Amino acid sequence: MAIPKGTTMHFTSEQRLDDAVIEREFTLGDIPGILWTPASASASAPPSAPAPLILLGPPPLGLRKAYPRLVARARHAAADGFATATIELPGSGDRPLWPAAEQARADLRRAMEAGEPVTDEIIDALVLPLVDRAVPEWQGALDALLSLPELGGPVGYSGGVISIGTRLAVVEPRISAAVLFAGSFVPRAILEEARQVTIPLHVLLQWDDEGNDRQAALDLFDAFGSKEKTLSANMGGHTGVPQFAGEAAAQFFARHLK
Repeated sequence: MAIPKGTTMHFTSEQRLDDAVIEREFTLGDIPGILWTPASASASAPPSAPAPLILLGPPPLGLRKAYPRLVARARHAAADGFATATIELPGSGDRPLWPAAEQARADLRRAMEAGEPVTDEIIDALVLPLVDRAVPEWQGALDALLSLPELGGPVGYSGGVISIGTRLAVVEPRISAAVLFAGSFVPRAILEEARQVTIPLHVLLQWDDEGNDRQAALDLFDAFGSKEKTLSANMGGHTGVPQFAGEAAAQFFARHLK
């Protein structure tokens, strides 16, 4: 469901993580989120040139569980002069349970534990409703974030669920470049949408990710219509992205958002 136009962003806490990063938690309607800004781009004294913004797509674990990984990415981005923000996905964290999503996850677990194929029907039920809800929420969050004087374009997107990033790259013209994490199931409908993506892309793929369909990730990369697209494939499991791969992704944003 889209965030109604004019919904006010309310900041609920603020802390300085170190000399370089300010963290502010916020709510947008009933959606919680977190904004990290370089100290040089504080709200009390916004710079003459607002900080470029990177949207951090969280995993569907809830912001509290994903926080260590998200804040590490935010710190690195702040060191490069970028602000970052994230919002809680529908049905995750402190947001209300979503019965249909819970059922889809249960069907997926049942199939995987039984060693059965994960069918297109299971993947569609798991991913497509999440994309349909999450993308308009991200667009509403972007409206609110870009109304802040310390933030500005261009805007990047970084993270998963990769289908959310793909849809955003198609429908949101304010996003200029994206780093996408290939670590989730991809519906066939998203493969078709990927052909409409034209922005520069940097895709991270963990070759041994036990919960990821590697071939589907490769097919998705092949389908992207972008003239500039890079695939960084590394050995290791889901959370084992090597430091140098993260640094390459940061350099990608430095090229395209500054």
